[in-house]
Amino acid sequence: MTEGKAILVMGAGDATGGAIAKRFAREGYVACVARRHASKLAPLVADIEAEGGTAYAFGCDARVEDQVIELFTHIEREIGPLDAVIFNIGANVQFSITETSERVYRKVWEMAALAGFLTGREAAKAMLPRGRGTIIFTGATASLRGRANFSAFASAKFALRALAQSMARELGPQGIHVAHPIIDGAIDTAFIRDNFPELYQRKTQDGILNPAHIAETYWQIHCQPRDCWVHELDLRPWTETF
Repeated sequence: MTEGKAILVMGAGDATGGAIAKRFAREGYVACVARRHASKLAPLVADIEAEGGTAYAFGCDARVEDQVIELFTHIEREIGPLDAVIFNIGANVQFSITETSERVYRKVWEMAALAGFLTGREAAKAMLPRGRGTIIFTGATASLRGRANFSAFASAKFALRALAQSMARELGPQGIHVAHPIIDGAIDTAFIRDNFPELYQRKTQDGILNPAHIAETYWQIHCQPRDCWVHELDLRPWTETF
């Protein structure tokens, strides 16, 4: 048991984020799950409670500083000490550079970079007095290289990766483990199933990422002893070229 420790998953969707929350809840962690509209988290909370876990849903726009501060303050005061914080907000869009509007570019940056900073900063504030904790930022293929038509997404993910690197170097000596897993491949989601049926067929050959398996890796990162901390690792199906 974890003696009331909590995890916050910022961007707890129906796939990866939800799977991470479930995995930690199975270990006794209180799962705090957040996305812009809390009502969409009801099925996830119900699943965790059905397995005997404890979960709380929060509506939070992670781009808004006051909302992020309020969320962390409430969890630390009313629920329990945050031992792990996962930033898992997706912001993947595809436009040619000439069709990328200022609004699109700004929104993607706010979702992937600014929101990551606000979440990471508040996580550090909560964890530093205790000298322990894990902060994980979910990366993507675009964190390493820009592709045609992904200028907004790649630039935002590059920024998130740099944030994670800076935080790891600053916070590691103070007991905080900061990691940046790179998800390189399609994930088993309803979006992939409905919009890319040919790609989704790879599931029969273990050719797309299983959210539960991603979650298991996140749990293992959290459990690592500090003499063997990983900062960055790649997760990809065997079918992916790299």
